[in-house]
Amino acid sequence: MKILVLNGPNLNFLGIREKDIYGTASYNSLVQMIQKKAQELNIVVECYQSNHEGAIIDKLQQSYYDKDIIGVVINPGAYTHYSYAIHDALRSVFVPKVEVHISDINSREAFRKVSVTAPACDKQIVGHGFDGYLEAMEYICSRQMENEDQAGDSASRG
Repeated sequence: MKILVLNGPNLNFLGIREKDIYGTASYNSLVQMIQKKAQELNIVVECYQSNHEGAIIDKLQQSYYDKDIIGVVINPGAYTHYSYAIHDALRSVFVPKVEVHISDINSREAFRKVSVTAPACDKQIVGHGFDGYLEAMEYICSRQMENEDQAGDSASRG
């Protein structure tokens, strides 16, 4: 079982930019935290960051063919507010998807309150810092367990 964690523009600059909003921990710290949680959940996580919209779309499209992927966690960064292309790519991946934002986008500038990518996701987590990623991973794993339980129930009835 594998979860794909996608991070958009400027997230590689965590700990460098706008520390008052995003904190002082680095992107590498985030990845280490995610990998530690993956070990606890007994899953594989692939973390990917790009400042380029097309690269994020390519990664989403590639995930369609990876049958080990049970979910996608995405922080589209600024693409959240205007990338209908990422929205469409998310819609074409048929696993649980969670949009995560480190800060509470609903309490920031007006333009940040609109997410065009959230409607293509099953859940949105905002303002929980790095922990939002871990919550998203737990959500995806719980959805996977529910699906396995339902499949087992169906098989035992059949």
